[in-house]
Amino acid sequence: MDPQRPEAAAVVVAADEQDDVPLDLERWTTLATEVLGAEGVVNTEVSLTFVDQATIAGLNQAHLDGDGGPTDVLAFPIDPYGERYVVGVPRMLGDVVICPAVAQRQAPEHAGTLDAELALLLIHGLLHLLGMDHADPRGRQEMQDKEAVLLAKVARVELDRDPWLEP
Repeated sequence: MDPQRPEAAAVVVAADEQDDVPLDLERWTTLATEVLGAEGVVNTEVSLTFVDQATIAGLNQAHLDGDGGPTDVLAFPIDPYGERYVVGVPRMLGDVVICPAVAQRQAPEHAGTLDAELALLLIHGLLHLLGMDHADPRGRQEMQDKEAVLLAKVARVELDRDPWLEP
């Protein structure tokens, strides 16, 4: 890194486009910024959007061949991390879309509380933007281990339940 041109911290642009669950948008923006910083991500922008069930269901169906039902979190990488990166030139890492209504519904059986569930979903989405995946058992374990570390050390969230237990 050129000391004359220090790398800038990641920038998170957040929007709450739903009315189902009251949110502290500043809390989630700060957490996303801190997670990216903990992962060494600099000079990057991420979009974080909270949406209603109809919106996330439409995105799921249109972009991920989903069944048309609402899901909890979607991640849309734009400029894959680690590829085509030029020091000092900002990149748009991608978009994380979260549905708080789905998070609220699944929290008691998943992470325990709504706060823990939203933190987990946010971290999960960001890790997808950073290239992690859970399609195979090894990738799933790596992603879950990273999520657990970030939840504890960055989000400072204590889970009431183990969200990684197989149903």
